Amino acid sequence: MSRLKITNAVIIPMTEENLIINGGEIHIENGTIVFAGSSGEAPQHWVADETVDAGGMVAMPGFVNCHTHAAMTLLRSYADDLPLMEWLEQRIWPLEDRLTGEDVYWGSMLCILELLKSGTTCFADMYFFMDDVARAVAQSGIRASLSRGMVGVAPTAPTALVETEQFIEKWNGAAEGRITTMVGPHAPYTCPPDYLKKVLAIAEKHKIGVHIHLAETRVEFDDIKKQYGMTPTEYLNDCGVLDFSVLAAHCVHLTESDIRILKEKSTGVAHNPESNMKLASGIAPVSEMLARGINVGIGTDGAASNNNLDMLEEMRSAALLQKVSTGDPTAIPSYKALEMATANGGRVLGLEVGMLCQGYKADIILIDFEKPHLYPKHDLIAHTVYAAQSSDVDTVIVDGTIVMRNRKLLTIDEQEILENVQRCARRMVGEKSIS
Repeated sequence: MSRLKITNAVIIPMTEENLIINGGEIHIENGTIVFAGSSGEAPQHWVADETVDAGGMVAMPGFVNCHTHAAMTLLRSYADDLPLMEWLEQRIWPLEDRLTGEDVYWGSMLCILELLKSGTTCFADMYFFMDDVARAVAQSGIRASLSRGMVGVAPTAPTALVETEQFIEKWNGAAEGRITTMVGPHAPYTCPPDYLKKVLAIAEKHKIGVHIHLAETRVEFDDIKKQYGMTPTEYLNDCGVLDFSVLAAHCVHLTESDIRILKEKSTGVAHNPESNMKLASGIAPVSEMLARGINVGIGTDGAASNNNLDMLEEMRSAALLQKVSTGDPTAIPSYKALEMATANGGRVLGLEVGMLCQGYKADIILIDFEKPHLYPKHDLIAHTVYAAQSSDVDTVIVDGTIVMRNRKLLTIDEQEILENVQRCARRMVGEKSIS
């Protein structure tokens, strides 16, 4: 049995609105939180194997990135300032055809490196060569929900179904439970009804959820409406997709009926504000979805359309974008933004992460608040959302294991990752195209 104690922390547990515990203590046994509260209430006879002094720091749940494409770090800044379909069809998809499993492994490692250093302890990924993604997750110590992306209109569609089932059987529950899986049909416009039926049969067989892009652009909305006489949300509902536990990425273009359907079906939404802004996809009606009781988490999308994976930046953008789009400065208060990046993310993925309370996984970050931009300490939650930087994240714990201490990663070699990523990128785009 391994036991870890965190002492002298200011705790933001995300279990109750605006709750802050001063002089806090956290006890962890075998990767699970057994106590999180004030030191005066802590069990007096509980003995730890290791103690972390969090003086001057805020302890809070690690961020949950609800939607990304890890290995797209290799395509960061390769195709910028383009609309989504041109970006995909003319730049991204042709380059992705050159990817190898080794490329995806190192691209995923770069993603994980960036995630951990900015305080993300869990991410949801949809891509291909997923065995290599899972291998990177297992070796690095991070937590992930992984999906093999499937494009039903592509020549690889039948193969993707086979690979998905093989991947689920091999990796669901692997890495001491840090890896979970979902099926990953790409989007309504790439997955016809007959193909979705085959995908859902796999999900039903293995009792897992569905990770899918939904209503990302006006073009998608109009095309699905023209082809099927329904909105993309109505289309997925008609195909039975929303009868499953669904992680729907984007949900930008929604009608009143769509929002009602998402609520009735308990669909989880991954809001990706910076990618949506960069690709000019639109502004998701997040405030309205939250008001209706829809569970909305936050994702970064891939680094090729963001261009970073910093959840502190992402939740700040999520809050500010709703304020300016609704004309209401109270649209997304700081606590709600932080909740979207933590507790809501855990709920969207169906995982016991995102809160610091008994029985939850010990996925914890310590943020160093002894920084000029975090003084004076009027409101620690507002500081976290509106002022904190990724470089303020000092310590990262996943499943009770310290994976970063004093900003030094303990499970992966940062320089090795950077060198291999540069090598892979050179091969993909050509030596003359990259320095």
